Amino acid sequence: MLDLMAEYDISARLTFSNSLLRPEHLSDPKYNALARLFAGYGGPKNGVIVHSDLLLRYLQAEYPGLYFVSSTTKVLTDFPSLRQELDRAAFRYVVPDFRLNKALPQLDALPQGLKDKVEFLCNECCFFGCKDRKACYRAVSRKNLGEPGPEHRCAAPDAAGGYRFSKAMENPGFIGVEDIQNIYLPMGFSNFKIEGRGLGSALVLEFLLYYLVKPEHQLEVREEIYLDNMLDLF
Repeated sequence: MLDLMAEYDISARLTFSNSLLRPEHLSDPKYNALARLFAGYGGPKNGVIVHSDLLLRYLQAEYPGLYFVSSTTKVLTDFPSLRQELDRAAFRYVVPDFRLNKALPQLDALPQGLKDKVEFLCNECCFFGCKDRKACYRAVSRKNLGEPGPEHRCAAPDAAGGYRFSKAMENPGFIGVEDIQNIYLPMGFSNFKIEGRGLGSALVLEFLLYYLVKPEHQLEVREEIYLDNMLDLF
C-alpha cells in the first residue's frame, strides 16, 4: 500500500484517534510497528491523526519522521477553540467540527498560514444539532479498547436511516464541489477530507465519483469499477 501511495506522491495516514488512551496503551506492539513503518518509509512524509495529547507527545518523541493531524473527534465547535488548536505548532493540519464549515467570515479572517492548516470534513451525515458528539466518540473509543461501558444511543431524529450521501448533501455543514471551487479555494483553503472509511465500498465509490471525477465521466468510471469483481459493493 505504501509503495502505491509513494508512486503517486501521496502521503499516507494512520488514524490513532482514540480519546481514552492511558500510558499503558503506548507500548502496544502492533501500533508501534505501524508507526515505525510509516515513519521510516522513504516516500512522501506520512502522518497520524490523533486526539490524545498523551499519544501525540509519545509519537513526537519516538517517531519524529511523522506529521500530525488534530482529529475531528475533539469536536471543536467554537471558533476560539479552533483558533487555539490551529496555533499549536505540533499539528500540520486541524480538522474542525463540521458545524464550523460555514463560519465563513471567521474562517476568511484567518492568516494564510493558518488557512493552510485547516482541513474541512466535507460530507458529514450526523445531525447538525447533535449535542452528544463527544459522548459518541468516547463510546467508540471505549469499545475499541475492549472496555465495558454503556452503548451510546444516537438521539438524532433520523438515526435509524444510517448514512446516506443524499442526506449528507442536505446537511447545513456539507461542502460540495461547487463550494470548494467557488468559495473555499478563492478564500485560500486547500485541504478537504472525505469521511466514510468504515462504510461499504459502494458508498465510498459514490464519494470518490462526486468529488474526484468530472460529471461527464462518472458513469463510465462507475461501470468499469462495478465490472471489476474485486469490488465488494456491500
